[in-house]
Amino acid sequence: MKRLLLLSLILFGCSDEIASTEEGITETVATNLNTPWSINQHEDTFYISERVGTIAKINDGKVEHENVQFSNNLSHASEAGLLGFVLKKDFGDSHEAFAYYTYEQNGESFNRVVTIKKENDAWYETTIHLDAIPTGNIHHGGRLEIGPDGLLYVTIGDAGNPDNAQVSNSFNGKILRMKEDGSFEIFSIGHRNPQGLAWDKDGTLYEAEHGQSANDEINLMEQGKNYGYPIIQGKEMHEGLEPPIITSGDNETWAPSGITFHKGKLYVATLRGEAVKVMDLSSGEVERSITGFGRVRDVYSDGESLYFITNNTDGRGKPDADDDVLYRLIE
Repeated sequence: MKRLLLLSLILFGCSDEIASTEEGITETVATNLNTPWSINQHEDTFYISERVGTIAKINDGKVEHENVQFSNNLSHASEAGLLGFVLKKDFGDSHEAFAYYTYEQNGESFNRVVTIKKENDAWYETTIHLDAIPTGNIHHGGRLEIGPDGLLYVTIGDAGNPDNAQVSNSFNGKILRMKEDGSFEIFSIGHRNPQGLAWDKDGTLYEAEHGQSANDEINLMEQGKNYGYPIIQGKEMHEGLEPPIITSGDNETWAPSGITFHKGKLYVATLRGEAVKVMDLSSGEVERSITGFGRVRDVYSDGESLYFITNNTDGRGKPDADDDVLYRLIE
């Protein structure tokens, strides 16, 4: 079946953009992205945040890097820059999105959640919702997603200090749930560097985060729960703390980032793992891995196709001439 699909794609003149592997057939949608982080789509256009402070607008394979004007300069710390980015539900009318970025002030780095607005071929910061979130050189978190409840969920890393995850009056190592007016609540605590959020068809929330030494996690999320870091890791158990439903184990590192549900399966972008991993939530196992593209930062489903972006230009990969790339997986 895959060979027939590949042949039909070649006949329609797409052979130089199609690749077939044992895990499936992929199509190159766009190339030369600049350290992309978060995939969004409105109608036929993709909008992808790039750590350097731009939004890659992609239509019919053409890429335009649209500048974002922030109220502070972006931080040059490792893993920092423009990270999380999600179009508001009324984007077609408001032209607004939420963004999460790391900035520098007086020699220190902080994270911030803002609204940015698209005007012509550029974006402008209009509102600061959450500010002065302390961060270090690593573990910024940064994923933004709008839940089925219409609220914004924000993942924040431990800023390189494990103890932060258990400190109740610290933003670090937490997942927040925020309203449009900037008011928020702490949804969960005990996280190291959470970078993936996704809801299944029943509205159940799942999360992915980096472990300290291997032991990367997929968690089933519930409000008010403590997910244990740094007290427990991997398959360790402790009263009052929630273990992951899937872990990479003691001897393997995935470095999971964005996650999404696609046709009933959980797809996980992995950086160190250099794959899109398909998870079987019932068994707690990795069903298959889609490999051969290098570091993968985010995954996105439009209901019909699965898209993913590489992150080989982030300073830790081995970029090819066309990196980074937006791919479409053809099942």
